[in-house]
Amino acid sequence: MFDEGNREALAIEIGTSIPSAPVIRVLDDLIQMFGRPARVRVDNGPELTAEVFVEWCTAHRIAIRYIQPGKPDQNAFIERFNRSYREEVLDAHLFESLDQEREITDAWLDTYNTERPHDSLGRVPPLMFLPRPDVPAESSFAVST
Repeated sequence: MFDEGNREALAIEIGTSIPSAPVIRVLDDLIQMFGRPARVRVDNGPELTAEVFVEWCTAHRIAIRYIQPGKPDQNAFIERFNRSYREEVLDAHLFESLDQEREITDAWLDTYNTERPHDSLGRVPPLMFLPRPDVPAESSFAVST
């Protein structure tokens, strides 16, 4: 999950398969931490087009913005993020367990959000560019699985 407002990586769910239920659980956790997003930008994966996900978004008054099939450039921020994660974590390690992958991912996320400068943010990390306020503001999340 990715906050489009400041390019902060909010969560990466690790698993061998990620259907709608884990996506919803992560979004519930993010809402508790950051407040409800006004919208989510998603691809057309089955976990994000499933009735349970659509109903959950409707119940939470979260608009779903689907990208057009075959047009990943409509979700360019998350596509760029996914490439960085794939190259720097998934392709760089041979994991012995999902727990090990979670550990390495958590450390990478911390560095990504607090230390890694982003050209699009004036060469500062996401949490320096737009620190999280105490009171959550309306936001927009990008979701990719």
